[in-house]
Amino acid sequence: MCLTVKRILTLGSLFDGIGVFPLAAELNGIKPLWASEIEAAPIAITKYRFPEMRHLGDITKLHGREVPAVDVITFGSPCQNLSQIGDRSGLEGKRSSLFYEAIRIIREMRDATNGNFPTIAVWENVMGAFSSNDRMDFKAVLGTFTDTDIPMPASGRWAKAGMVRGTSPDLAWRLMDAQYWSSPRLARRQRIFLVADFGGRRAEQILFKPRPVQPYPAHGWEGRLSSSQGDRGTFIEAGGRVPVLCPFQDFRMGAMAAHGDKTRFITSFGKPDEPFPTLLASGVNRFAFWYEDAPEEGCVRYLTERECERLMGLPEGWTRYGAGGIEISSAGRYKALGNSVALPCACYIMAGIREALNG
Repeated sequence: MCLTVKRILTLGSLFDGIGVFPLAAELNGIKPLWASEIEAAPIAITKYRFPEMRHLGDITKLHGREVPAVDVITFGSPCQNLSQIGDRSGLEGKRSSLFYEAIRIIREMRDATNGNFPTIAVWENVMGAFSSNDRMDFKAVLGTFTDTDIPMPASGRWAKAGMVRGTSPDLAWRLMDAQYWSSPRLARRQRIFLVADFGGRRAEQILFKPRPVQPYPAHGWEGRLSSSQGDRGTFIEAGGRVPVLCPFQDFRMGAMAAHGDKTRFITSFGKPDEPFPTLLASGVNRFAFWYEDAPEEGCVRYLTERECERLMGLPEGWTRYGAGGIEISSAGRYKALGNSVALPCACYIMAGIREALNG
């Protein structure tokens, strides 16, 4: 009788941040081999969390022919020029144009390995990539992956999910909102995930096949109570009492204040059943907080670093320490978390890759 031995799949992470794709890979039996990042705090965090993973530094100085070949390459290229709160200069902007550096490395690696590696590439970015540069940037993304002129949809707008078939690689994309991908509910975080399959037609399976929603990591959660207004109370450090939370929509609040729109400014204060808004690298989210049994003790406060980790689906303390066990500054942790990927979304995709490549 012949036994089929499944080989260990490997991953390389470009624009790695705090190592969410490597963590999701490890949780799904995929070995992270190397990462590329230039920010000091995220590098320190991932050196602490993944001591065996190589750190390759600046993406512009890497060559795909020289770095170790891997089955999967992930990259969340900088979003500053694509984001709706950025300058909207698009893929030609100074930061977001680094997308093309990742594509260069993928092509160089495939040339050097006779088209064998990587088999899968995963691109992650903000929802604004659908609309930036009069919607031409996402067309450029699809065209760059496939080396084909992809036509605009008849509607003139990109759908929140779609596929490009009959080309190599096989492409599928999907807009995923982190708040729906874990229980309890995470912060709102709408991100485009695009899967490119260079070895078959499995992008659809990886990105659209139903899989169970990942439960939240259970570190340090015993005895905590959920809010009577929903399940978000477990994210807040409430000392076992039942909290009532009203997340502020800070970005909307600022815009409405600038426009003098009093009605919409008031509604920006949020309701107890609304999700926390997207965590941003540029600032810390605020919310109104009181205990169900003592509303007069209510206050407005900022999320703690640990609460931000919980709202991204990460294990508690994931960003607390860097290489050598040195504590990361609060500013470094908040910025890194605001730039990060929600772990349950990354885990869903890594589970799909494992199933597609190893069965």
